[in-house]
Amino acid sequence: MTAERSRYERLGDAYAAGLAAHGVGAAMLTHKWQPADLLDPHSDLDIRVLLSEPPDDWEEWNHRLAAAHTATVRQAEDHRRLLEHPPGFAFTLEEADGRFVSAPELATWSLISGNARELQRWKSRAQMAPWGPSDERFYRALLHARLGGRYRLAADSADNVLGDLTAYRRHCVAWHYLAPCWFAASALATRTRCPGKTAALTQWRPEGLEGYAELFLHHVAGRPRSPRHLLRTAHVALEAALRRIPADRRTGAGTGAGPSRTDWTMTAGMLRVRVARWLYYLDPPPGVATGYLIRREARELSAAVRTLTAYAADGATPAQRLAARMTALVPTGPTTAATLRAALATWHRERATVQDFLSHTPESSTPGSQTPNSHTPEQPATTRSPAPCPPSSRTPARTRPAS
Repeated sequence: MTAERSRYERLGDAYAAGLAAHGVGAAMLTHKWQPADLLDPHSDLDIRVLLSEPPDDWEEWNHRLAAAHTATVRQAEDHRRLLEHPPGFAFTLEEADGRFVSAPELATWSLISGNARELQRWKSRAQMAPWGPSDERFYRALLHARLGGRYRLAADSADNVLGDLTAYRRHCVAWHYLAPCWFAASALATRTRCPGKTAALTQWRPEGLEGYAELFLHHVAGRPRSPRHLLRTAHVALEAALRRIPADRRTGAGTGAGPSRTDWTMTAGMLRVRVARWLYYLDPPPGVATGYLIRREARELSAAVRTLTAYAADGATPAQRLAARMTALVPTGPTTAATLRAALATWHRERATVQDFLSHTPESSTPGSQTPNSHTPEQPATTRSPAPCPPSSRTPARTRPAS
């Protein structure tokens, strides 16, 4: 007898079917985090789309992606939360296979549809890749975005949540604040790329902090606490956990090198799905709130501008000049509905530049940075602490239906 499929597995199947029906042409679909990290009914499915090759027209492809997402959200009322937003990234199979996708990002992926063996191979390589400055940037950025008072429970919108709002607030504290920071701290403390939140809370338990890890790992089943009480406990737990990680010794911008092909690929991968997100946010299904998602766009767009500005440098190469042209098209500052409408109009008017940028793969990294295929570590090899987060359990070596 086969085990009953989880809500998230069924949701993934429905999403893959919707993409196929709208001609999106995904060769593989993955979602961020491991199945154990998806806590029903509060967690949303954060999807990544992988394509066999770039589409001939990214704008038209985004319109189909937005239509597919909207259609799947319309299928059930709880999809407004479970499918909170369209996919966060789009990559090509060549980029994933060529190690252009960030290793700490790829290490968190789980399969929705496509070739399981291929995804496992990529994840294994991501787990084994030498630790370097890009890992430091990735995990410290997670901490920086939440610590020092930056995480605000009141700003963690419950607009699309159905059911027990108090339980959802507890979920926000545990799974949007504490768990991502614990995940990042465990990686920095042990120089290993953890596959997920549950793995981090289970495997990384410094002496004296075991009780905190256990509390937040089982926050759903344990004695109910008020969200505010749980938040105060999270502050204390993280203050103690941060004392167990190495100090940030980076200087200046903290990069140690110019942007790499991986930086380009991650930025392009994020921008490739922006039009679909903007279309969905501006015209959501009835009853779906997207105002908070519109405001949230500013953070990701600002990060893209920073990366592209650094990559463009002095404009000495065609790729740098292309990056400079694309930078001028990305909105800066706070994002509103009017901002997104203006951006859609600008990207449509400049669609040739947008198409060139989104389909471009730089031939080489900028001076001083490592290429993803290089066998030279980004920094001298160091002795690692025992890995707290083993690679996620292997997906059976079979091919799941692609959309």
